[in-house]
Amino acid sequence: MSTSGFSDLRDKLRSMPPHREERRTSNGSSGEVGRKRRRRESDDDECDHSDDSGELREQEADRVRSSVQQKSIFTPEECARIEEKIDQVVAKAEAGLYREHTVDRAPLRNKYFFGEGYTYGAQLEKRGPGQERLYRKGQVDEIPSWVHELVIQRLVSDGIIPEGFVNSAVINDYQPGGCIVSHVDPLHIFARPIVSVSFFSDSALCFGCRFQFKPIRVSEPVFVLPVRRGSVTVLSGYAADDITHCIRPQDIKERRAVIILRKTRPDAPRLDSDSPLRSAPVERAPPLKAKRSHRKADPDAAHRPRVLEMDKEENRRPSSFGQRRHSSSSDDYRKREADYDKHRESSSRKVKMRRH
Repeated sequence: MSTSGFSDLRDKLRSMPPHREERRTSNGSSGEVGRKRRRRESDDDECDHSDDSGELREQEADRVRSSVQQKSIFTPEECARIEEKIDQVVAKAEAGLYREHTVDRAPLRNKYFFGEGYTYGAQLEKRGPGQERLYRKGQVDEIPSWVHELVIQRLVSDGIIPEGFVNSAVINDYQPGGCIVSHVDPLHIFARPIVSVSFFSDSALCFGCRFQFKPIRVSEPVFVLPVRRGSVTVLSGYAADDITHCIRPQDIKERRAVIILRKTRPDAPRLDSDSPLRSAPVERAPPLKAKRSHRKADPDAAHRPRVLEMDKEENRRPSSFGQRRHSSSSDDYRKREADYDKHRESSSRKVKMRRH
């Protein structure tokens, strides 16, 4: 007898609790009661887990809510005047009148840096928080005077920011369906608070989302903050430092622009001090520019058979060559056949000699 007390494995299997789908009651019916009990217990577990998760999310939403301030300041007439100035910025950028790092283009969203600009996203040599760097002084344009007069001074007079606080202004211009992925404004670059003013249309600022791409998908936010045209949003504390914020594609239904006003930290790293991109750039040969064709694109061209270079070369040969080749084809064929017979005869002779 084995140490488990069973001499026959079948006895051991019979003594084991049956699978829940095969359990039978004393009257022969299936153990539906047991299944229902287990289902209720698992449902209770899920409910408890869901309640806990929901409670945590609500606590997080409360933290965000308590560290965000919003105020409607600009009238529709004032908004229209500022929006006209934003259109002028876009026109100057299209005309190439700004410095290289002032304008940053992305699908359905353009950024315009003034005062201070910084590297982020794909521009970073090393990905991850803390790798962002301010551009060298003078590599982006100064803050336009109209931003000082129409926006910054208005916020100072309303007590939202102190005099002299802003030295960086960024205009984000979104087209319908545009977005900006979840992020925290770099803590080592910018002091708090983060101030933004919205124009052209209403939108929303979402906190605690996760983005996935190809196709783009966004998880359920922890907190959604409606953002109205002409309103000022101030992020500090938890909302600025401890949770990501983003603009989802579904929240940009019309063109929308936001002016972000910030102050850079005095010890913020710059590219000329501690970045691999040194102040003396390496001399490089100018890149070759691709020639542009003025022909209209043919949508069916991709489905047609390609003409290889060797085919083109063949077509370039004079027609007399083709005629000469056809006229001598029979002679060439007989010559090749005679050569082949000689080769076969010599090969068979060699084989016979090896066999002897």
